[in-house]
Amino acid sequence: MRSASLLVVLLIAGCNSDIYVRDGVTDGDTFYLADRAFQDDDPVLQSWVAYSLSRSTCQLDIGGDNPARVSDYGCEFGARQLMLDTWEEKLASDPAVSHAYLDDLVRVREAGFLDEYVVRYFGKQNWQVPIEVNVAEYRRWEKQHLAGHRPETRLIGSWNYSERTKRHGQ
Repeated sequence: MRSASLLVVLLIAGCNSDIYVRDGVTDGDTFYLADRAFQDDDPVLQSWVAYSLSRSTCQLDIGGDNPARVSDYGCEFGARQLMLDTWEEKLASDPAVSHAYLDDLVRVREAGFLDEYVVRYFGKQNWQVPIEVNVAEYRRWEKQHLAGHRPETRLIGSWNYSERTKRHGQ
């Protein structure tokens, strides 16, 4: 239930122009969805919107002083799953659309290597990863099927501190 209410808040929020960036990442306790997410129905953009909302909601659920800096296997994996579900829905309604990265990622998932992909490209030392994840096997598959592949992450929005947090000096 908490995730659903956070999702509604995220959908209502607009992009805040007062953004603090450290180490190339915005900080904060609130995720603001970019205005273009509401205005542009481009299938690639909307797939990344699904990713952004899923990942940020998961990070908010985990919490902490700075949810923007939360890095969790489950958050990243779940967000990429939802992004691919969204992309495949878009493909079903318009088979002519394509996007090299998203199409590659569909192939990764169809081959059963999405877990490995997430760990290989986005993994952190502190992640708790399922024991069955076999990155070495994925890398062998990748050499044959994804030569020259480059991972992508696009957040359609930004993190910042809520007005309430700013007012209370937290």
